[in-house]
Amino acid sequence: MQSAPFLRIGTRGSMLALAQAQLTQRLLAEAHGVAAERIEIRVITTSGDKLTDRPLSEAGGKGLFSREIEAALAAGEVDLGVHSSKDLASWLPDGMVLAAFLEREDVRDAFVSLKYPGVDALPEGAKLGSSSIRRAAQMLRVRPDLEVVQFRGNVDTRLNKLEAGVADATLLAVAGLNRLGKQDKITAYLDPKDFLPAPAQGAIGIEIREADARTAELVAVLNHAPTATTLAAERALLATLDGSCRTPIGAFTELNGVSCRLTAEILSPDGREFYRGSVEGAAADAAKLGTQLGATLLEQAGPEFQRQFKG
Repeated sequence: MQSAPFLRIGTRGSMLALAQAQLTQRLLAEAHGVAAERIEIRVITTSGDKLTDRPLSEAGGKGLFSREIEAALAAGEVDLGVHSSKDLASWLPDGMVLAAFLEREDVRDAFVSLKYPGVDALPEGAKLGSSSIRRAAQMLRVRPDLEVVQFRGNVDTRLNKLEAGVADATLLAVAGLNRLGKQDKITAYLDPKDFLPAPAQGAIGIEIREADARTAELVAVLNHAPTATTLAAERALLATLDGSCRTPIGAFTELNGVSCRLTAEILSPDGREFYRGSVEGAAADAAKLGTQLGATLLEQAGPEFQRQFKG
């Protein structure tokens, strides 16, 4: 008779999502001295996976890659959801909490091209493939001549589109390429202080039911405190800005011992208008720093700028 699973992980089915779920599975198995096979990985198709014909920003934004996993959690079908933290909505559903974050990977974006060595080498009017409005806005800020073409799909799909000549270059998260063993595809790394990454980029988040004390105790051992601090700052920033896929937002957190420095920006989709600021304080106050900087950016931008993201 087959024994019940030690834990059940809910995840999307992309190669990257599975790699993240398998990493979590291995770390949990090692931490608790159980066979990895006793930790079940259950693939759940999300709304974001089904949406292939238009940008996420036009279909409800953040949360499209987590809703169905959260529904399975609420129904008790899985014990934890493993997410790319940057895909999570600013506010989790009632009864759900982020119980742990794995150690954060490289936060930077990668410039990927089969023809050109970097952003500056792109010819006038070159095509940049991206469905991220943040990446598009940041690139258009420095290269307003570029033509942005939609580039939905997983990492392999986007790399294939590049090979097919759909675009001259694209931007991808370094963390995803590293986790898939595709570092060799990186043409150049973007400086995270010039091209602020997406808030929570590179961090794997573990979501559980708030009332599930057993799972909370089991996953607590995986929590990486410095990553949790940076995510507290960046998610508080997002919540204050009411950040969604409709809003180009970049954020970069630096930890130095017990201090924390958060730099963030909000941009217009064409990159022509942007507001950037930094705040520094105790790492223990990371969430307060995020809230403070978010409020400062909103005040700088004013209601007219904010109105373009509503509706």
